[in-house]
Amino acid sequence: MIKKTNIIIGVLALQGAVEPHIKMLKQLGVDATAVRSPEEIDQIDGLIIPGGESTTVGKLMARYGIDKKIIIRAKEGMPIMGTCTGMILLAKEIVESAQLRLGLIDCAILRNAFGRQVDSFEADLSIDQIGEPAYRAVFIRAPYALKTGDNVNVLARHNGRAVLIRQGNLLGCAFHPELTDDTRVHEYFLQLVKDWVKEGSAC
Repeated sequence: MIKKTNIIIGVLALQGAVEPHIKMLKQLGVDATAVRSPEEIDQIDGLIIPGGESTTVGKLMARYGIDKKIIIRAKEGMPIMGTCTGMILLAKEIVESAQLRLGLIDCAILRNAFGRQVDSFEADLSIDQIGEPAYRAVFIRAPYALKTGDNVNVLARHNGRAVLIRQGNLLGCAFHPELTDDTRVHEYFLQLVKDWVKEGSAC
């Protein structure tokens, strides 16, 4: 378990699975808070964009100017993890969709790539960065990265499809790590935040 630190992780709370992320972060001894405004995003050291409905979240981000603030903080180096909807919104391209996106990860995302809600499933993933045993991932109307740029690392695949990707300080996760008892994906993200804070670049 990661020991208590002075970092603050924000969870974007416009719509979607906010509380499970906050609960898991607090379980890891980290200060976690719901964020809903550009000003609040200025006060955090890392951001999680949770699952939800990507079109709705995108519209709300634009309405409140949160999208522009997230892009600024990402370019400053602040780590951001997007899960499911968050992964979609981080992408530069969303296949067959003109919906708002942040355009931060050089990838093309296919929405609902594994089927509808009734097709939700769990699968074991091999993720070298978090070690053994295999990670039991929960997929709900999940996307995957159809294409990735040369600067994007694929950390995990399911049936050959990229479901966990990283580009520098940005992490895109097609599944829902907050819905399991396994904290390792959150720990991996928190280490990115701790490293950034250690470099003296955080707020």
